[in-house]
Amino acid sequence: MLQDVVGAVVAFVCVGLVYLAMAARVVKQYEQGVLFRLGRVAGEVRQPGLTLVIPFVDRLHKINMQIVTLPIPAQEGITRDNVTVRVDAVVYFRVVDAASALVKVEDYKFAVSQMAQTSLRSIIGKSDLDDLLSNREKLNQGLELMIDSPAVGWGVQVDRVEIKDVSLPDAMKRSMARQAEADRERRARIINADAELQASRKLAEAAEQMSGTPAALQLRLLQTVMAVSAEKNSTLVLPIPVELLHFLERGAQQPAPLTGKEAPDG
Repeated sequence: MLQDVVGAVVAFVCVGLVYLAMAARVVKQYEQGVLFRLGRVAGEVRQPGLTLVIPFVDRLHKINMQIVTLPIPAQEGITRDNVTVRVDAVVYFRVVDAASALVKVEDYKFAVSQMAQTSLRSIIGKSDLDDLLSNREKLNQGLELMIDSPAVGWGVQVDRVEIKDVSLPDAMKRSMARQAEADRERRARIINADAELQASRKLAEAAEQMSGTPAALQLRLLQTVMAVSAEKNSTLVLPIPVELLHFLERGAQQPAPLTGKEAPDG
């Protein structure tokens, strides 16, 4: 009799252990579990830790709640200013409602990927080339809003969208390089012209200042001669002073004095 009782207890314990092994489920820290009982969602979402289910009746689906990095394949499109470009991006999103992500959409990752590709092509068509190259932050925000709006109904939240690269045709790259070079040359010419203008104004002021003092002009001439003569391999040509020319001109205009032979008869 005692042996029968012990055998029954052992059998009961074994069945209990088998049942516990079949019913026990472990939800990891970065997961949440959605329990389906006979095909319907039952109870609250199971939090991380040990949880029990009814074997052959319940089915537990685990959803990853971590941030997912989803690259968007390069999309080719024509910008608003008729330039063909290829743009690729990356989407960072996470599940905020495990039940909705499992029930309301068949594959939430694939759905987000397709929505991101469609939104990226739409952004390309609405933007200019300059916006794609220099105003990416604004485009990132617009792209994030376009993806996040339908994703909210799937239990998914888009954290950030980044445009990674914008590929241009080779002809457009060469054209932009020529445009940048021409712009740099134009700015260099403007700077040189402005410097020439300032220098000419200073020279005009100096000439006006020295015009009233001939000695200053001679002093400046001597300084220039000394600066040029410092170069030993240079030939120096001195101009005739202006005062000397004026003296010779006045001398030529005065009448010659009469000699004794040319004096008139008394």
